[in-house]
Amino acid sequence: MESLVVTLVVVAVAAFAVYRTVHVVPQATAGVVERFGRYHRTLGPGPSLVVPFIDRIRDVVDLREQVVSFPPRPVVTRDHLVVSVDVAVYFRVVDARAATYDIANFLLAVEQLTVTGLRDAIGARDLEEALASGGEIGAELCEALGRAAGAWGVRVGGVELKAIDPPVSVQESIERHACAERDRRAAVLAAEGNREAAVLAAEGAREAAVLRARGEAEAAVLAARAEADARRERALGEAEAAETLMRAVREDGPGAEVLTYAYLRALLEIAERDPGPGTRPRPPREPAAGSGAEPRESRTPPAG
Repeated sequence: MESLVVTLVVVAVAAFAVYRTVHVVPQATAGVVERFGRYHRTLGPGPSLVVPFIDRIRDVVDLREQVVSFPPRPVVTRDHLVVSVDVAVYFRVVDARAATYDIANFLLAVEQLTVTGLRDAIGARDLEEALASGGEIGAELCEALGRAAGAWGVRVGGVELKAIDPPVSVQESIERHACAERDRRAAVLAAEGNREAAVLAAEGAREAAVLRARGEAEAAVLAARAEADARRERALGEAEAAETLMRAVREDGPGAEVLTYAYLRALLEIAERDPGPGTRPRPPREPAAGSGAEPRESRTPPAG
């Protein structure tokens, strides 16, 4: 009976020793091993062997990217306004030993560094500049945290300012200013639109006047050409008539009717060309048909 108890005790001790000897570290974590109270080594993911009762797993550190959002902090700007800033910090532990032994609580230390960096970054800017330069402030905080947290085995990946909330009175003033600015821009756009419309209307009227004057000038030119053509045709007709008359005079001799017709036609031309003072020129007209004034061919034979 006693041997059975001893065997069970030995088996239990051996099982416990095996359990303490083999240690499994999860993926994306690191185990910090101490031997006799001093740092011995860092275990990577997977199974690892440790000396039972001599080595001890001090801590298992998460190596994944982490994000922590700190409560809103009041910060004073350069123009003495208190704003509430909400910040999120992205970081990752890259050295489990330094994060375990070089700092007691690296998360608390990152928070305090963030608050200090916010006071320095926003205190150097006025409210409008701080509201407009959130990205620059985040970059400055990320650089400052990276320099300090690097000694603790922590790498800061980024800092984002989720919100910068000014006082309620300042928010109302900003909203009124924004409304006034929008109204001003709307008025400027309306004035520019009216000015462009007036300019376009004036240009349209000017082009219409130019086209009207050009059309009148072309019409006058065409009328003058038509009148010149009519005068040329009339002159050609008169020349042909005179030539016909002269031919008749040469062939048949100047009869009494021919001389009478030529005399009357010369009087008409003189009267039409020089109507005298107070009278208007009359259009040329031909003697009426059948009035006896038409020239008739004379077939009088020449004297013996």
